[in-house]
Amino acid sequence: MLNQYETVFIITPVLSEDQMKEAVKKFSAFLKENGAEIVHEDNWGLRKLAYPIQKKSTGFYHLIEFKCEGEFINRMETEFRRDERIIRFLTMKMERFAIEYSIKRRKKMAEQKVTEKEEN
Repeated sequence: MLNQYETVFIITPVLSEDQMKEAVKKFSAFLKENGAEIVHEDNWGLRKLAYPIQKKSTGFYHLIEFKCEGEFINRMETEFRRDERIIRFLTMKMERFAIEYSIKRRKKMAEQKVTEKEEN
């Protein structure tokens, strides 16, 4: 049975926009190559960190929701640790209520984007 997971990772801010996108593509491709189904991706952009990490006070945040087998998580986190561009990551298994909340949040955000486009 496939479980649903959510991973947030922080990419070092010293990279250019293209380098940051390439790092995100690498992990998206890694998920797909290993049989994971990507449910949702969200780029949160450059944000201030709560505390300095590796003498950096900002980082590019990216969220990926995906479905996969539980054994795959260890391999994915090993890839995060090997990549110098990733300064932090967190993977959580999503329970039923978290999945429902995530779906509602995405619908609400989509409706807000439509409303903003209509106003412009």
